Amino acid sequence: MKNPSLGEFEELVLLVVAAQHDQAYGVSILEDLEEKLSKKLNISAVHVALKRMEDKGFVKSRFGGITSERGGRRKKFYIITAFGKQMLDQQYALRTSIYQQIPNISFG
Repeated sequence: MKNPSLGEFEELVLLVVAAQHDQAYGVSILEDLEEKLSKKLNISAVHVALKRMEDKGFVKSRFGGITSERGGRRKKFYIITAFGKQMLDQQYALRTSIYQQIPNISFG
């Protein structure tokens, strides 16, 4: 089986899941990303990324309790797995090593 990869948007979603720890759910992730990226995103894109990452083993999910404010629906919370953290660490190391190869160029 091919090693699972982590796309750019998935990486951003996974970073937010890790930062929100045990309180990450679709809307909270969406709002955090929209704030940080200063642009509107589609909740469906977040849910698709979460589903893909759960299939790859980067996150695990659990359902919260039923609340009347949500019309009896439960929130689905996500946490990063050890494998997901390992993938983030690999991405960070790769990006840092490439960044460090940029020569010290003066643009002034």
